[in-house]
Amino acid sequence: MSLVVYLAALVFGLSCVVLLRRPVTAVRDPLTVSTCVAIVLGSLVFVCSAPLTLAAVNDLTGIPNFGAPLTYGMLSAYSCSLIVLLINWRGGPRDRVRRLVLRAIAAYALLIVAVIALFALADADTERLTDLDTYYAGTPFLREMILLYLAGHSAAVLVMCVLCVKWAREVTGLLRTGLRLILIGGLLDLVGFQAAKYTAVAARWTGHDLDFLSTSVAPPMASLGALTCSAGFVLPRLLPAVRAHWRGLGDYRKLAPLWTLLRFVSAAPKPPVSWWHLPLEKLRWREVSIHDALLALAPYFDDRVRERARQAALRAGRGAHQARLLAEAAMLTDAARRAAAREAPLDAPSSYRLHATEVSGTGGLVELAQALDRSAAADAKREGTVRAAHGWNHG
Repeated sequence: MSLVVYLAALVFGLSCVVLLRRPVTAVRDPLTVSTCVAIVLGSLVFVCSAPLTLAAVNDLTGIPNFGAPLTYGMLSAYSCSLIVLLINWRGGPRDRVRRLVLRAIAAYALLIVAVIALFALADADTERLTDLDTYYAGTPFLREMILLYLAGHSAAVLVMCVLCVKWAREVTGLLRTGLRLILIGGLLDLVGFQAAKYTAVAARWTGHDLDFLSTSVAPPMASLGALTCSAGFVLPRLLPAVRAHWRGLGDYRKLAPLWTLLRFVSAAPKPPVSWWHLPLEKLRWREVSIHDALLALAPYFDDRVRERARQAALRAGRGAHQARLLAEAAMLTDAARRAAAREAPLDAPSSYRLHATEVSGTGGLVELAQALDRSAAADAKREGTVRAAHGWNHG
């Protein structure tokens, strides 16, 4: 069981690592900080509740069941962090947000103090690593401690679910998806963890034994609910960035024909080669390098080459924009060839501006690269046709 709990804690905590991939920027954002705090506290709850951890804590302190108030206090802190996260996610006037956050922290700080005090007053000499809630369900002070921590967690999850239902009606897209995932995670926690715990404890009060609900059903349901909530909090924040990096990777690859032609010209400094460079960073460097190369080749631009290629494209039925791109690709290929051969620049260089330099972003460069690729493919096809005809005549 401990291995499963530790694995859940690891998976839970990884989302925090992803959110903090840029620590300097992340710590300035209250929403990111509160998200990471909630995820870290949730991971610590899993770690603390593992039987191996409970046994180690008990042995280290010399107090039987000392791991119980530690785990319950950590769970209460996690419950508080969920409310704080929702407050920051909702946003609003800064003073109001700060006031609500402080109230939530104060309420749960009192709850944690009460949990510790009740444990100190109770008689819990028999160590219980997996079934403490049911074993001590009727023990004075421990009974109140168990109900108190459960009630504090229930209140936080209920508030979270109600707010998610309310806000999901007001938003769309990824944010609504995230709220629905949080709601599902909250319901899994309410039904699978809390209801199981309450039922098992109540059964003990009435002389029945439903301990399996507390020891076998509640832990995995709590893990599943927490992981689902984590996905709901993280998804709306990470998925747009993932999509942007995926598009960046696609544009980076689409620029390959243009970069292959121009790389010998560019003098832009190269970044250190590392496999972990993000696609957008690699795309920005390639974009800057290509613009640097285009600037260096400008003295070799020949308007006559461009105009001949444009007229040929128009005669072939190309649209005006497509003909322009094919003409620019032809002019650029000619300029790169002459620059590579160390020919002298034109006496009267062209003042023509490429389409790619007139639009922002990488869209123009991608269009030019694709035109260059099509032009090269067409040239290769013509060359192959000529060679085949030549070989047929000789045969």
